[in-house]
Amino acid sequence: MFNKLLKTDDDISSLIMRVALGIIFFPHGAQKLLGWFGGNGFSETMGFFTEKMGIPVVLAFLAIMAESIGAVALITGFLTRIAALGIATNMIVAIFMVHLPHGFFMNWFGTKQGEGYEYHLLAITLAVALMIRGGGRFSIDGIITKMSGRST
Repeated sequence: MFNKLLKTDDDISSLIMRVALGIIFFPHGAQKLLGWFGGNGFSETMGFFTEKMGIPVVLAFLAIMAESIGAVALITGFLTRIAALGIATNMIVAIFMVHLPHGFFMNWFGTKQGEGYEYHLLAITLAVALMIRGGGRFSIDGIITKMSGRST
């Protein structure tokens, strides 16, 4: 079971997708976990998620971990499918809890009350592709798979 979770090919497109998604999500996760890039940090983000948005504590914690630790896992290609699942789940929840009422498009010109969900769909699509394909070239998953003698 664990070997199936790690199994990947040596494809460069998977490498590009996972590193891009990880780099894009790292600042968002660092805002929530560490307070970097103008973020509020872990305690304030947990408070906002649980008190203002009504998200259960465990799910709020997992959301922060998916965007922070999950982003690093994607960049390194470690447990790629699990990290991608976390990102996809976060984006699905964000669409339904926040962005759906604002329509499809981002708020490029500042004329709407909030942001649409087009960015979220793109992130979900990349995450689903990574869940299907795995981490690809230069991933820790691939190294572990090769070391275990079970190549793709």
